[in-house]
Amino acid sequence: MTDSELDALRAKRLAELQQQQGGGNQNDRNTGEEQRQQQEDMRNTMLSSLLTQEARARLNTIALTKPEKGRMIEDILIQNARRGAFGGGKVSEEQLKGLLEQVSKVTEKTTKVNFDRRRAALDSDSD
Repeated sequence: MTDSELDALRAKRLAELQQQQGGGNQNDRNTGEEQRQQQEDMRNTMLSSLLTQEARARLNTIALTKPEKGRMIEDILIQNARRGAFGGGKVSEEQLKGLLEQVSKVTEKTTKVNFDRRRAALDSDSD
C-alpha cells in the first residue's frame, strides 16, 4: 500500500468522523465508542491490505495468545507501511516471522531464581 493510498484512506475516515460529529447531538460516550470502533476498523483494513492471508492468520493467532505482543506487532507493521518500508507489496509470512524474531530478541525476558538457604534450613518438615 503506497503513501498516497494510506493518505486517501485517512482523509476519507477523517471526513466520515467530522460528518458524524456535526450530524447530531450524540452522547459523548457513544461517540467515543464509535470513534474507537472506526479506528479499529481502519486498522484492520490496513492490516488486511498489508498482509498475505497466511501472515494475517499467524498474526491473529499471536494476538489471541498474547494480545499485547500482537498489538505491538500490528503497530510496527502499520508504522513500516506508512514509511514505505515494504515497497508497496504485501508482507509474507516469512517476513512476518523475521519481524517476530526481531521483536522477541528485543523483548526477551530473563528469569533469575534466588534460593534462600536460611528459610530452607528453618523448615521443620524433616521431623
